[in-house]
Amino acid sequence: MASATAAGYGWIRSSSAGFGYALDLGYTLALVRGVRPDELLGMAGAEPRGMSAGLGELIERHQERLIEAEYWDETILAGACSVEGEGGDWTLALVLGGDLGSPLLMETLSAGTRAVSHSNNGGKPMHFFHWYEHGELRTMFERPQVRSGSTPDELNAVMREVGLDPTDDEAPGADRKAAVFALTERLTGVRVTDELLALAEFLTGDVPEEPAGSWEGVTVHITDAHGERTFVQLRRDQL
Repeated sequence: MASATAAGYGWIRSSSAGFGYALDLGYTLALVRGVRPDELLGMAGAEPRGMSAGLGELIERHQERLIEAEYWDETILAGACSVEGEGGDWTLALVLGGDLGSPLLMETLSAGTRAVSHSNNGGKPMHFFHWYEHGELRTMFERPQVRSGSTPDELNAVMREVGLDPTDDEAPGADRKAAVFALTERLTGVRVTDELLALAEFLTGDVPEEPAGSWEGVTVHITDAHGERTFVQLRRDQL
């Protein structure tokens, strides 16, 4: 685990299991310690849809759903399987073309344990990383240089080791997504491989898209050119 770096995740760009499909379409990959796959899907409000043998079959089912729903659906297909990691069993959950990392769900999943997720939204340059501990968001970022959470700087040293620069832009050619996979391994002890995804027995379910709900405002975190951090709070009526 301690040696995980971006170099160990170059396979995501040439995945025989089909992870390139997830990168192109958008995905969420979440890891939660001590929560079974059926428990995770239950907490997400999923309607059970049986098993999928590997990522290839999960992709086929996702494509069939897109065609049946004419490329728009009110639910998203999630697959979850058990994996070994630091401190015992973890559940790996993978969503294609949707988001399983909503704050409320991640807070619930991480109550009394640890949850880590990363995602992109497919076709747009938005890539997120979240680390939750005991129901609390510890560190999140879209760009490594702009972090938030209760401990936004705690992972800085590890980020540098895996290939992310928390203070400046990465070197040209750096694979930020591969580095995020490595950062996730550092926090979970779970090494995600092409073979793991190809052979995983995914318990699947239809997860409803989270309603917008009510909210009062947002907090925007800002880091200036000198590394000084501040934040601005905006009420709903100001947006």
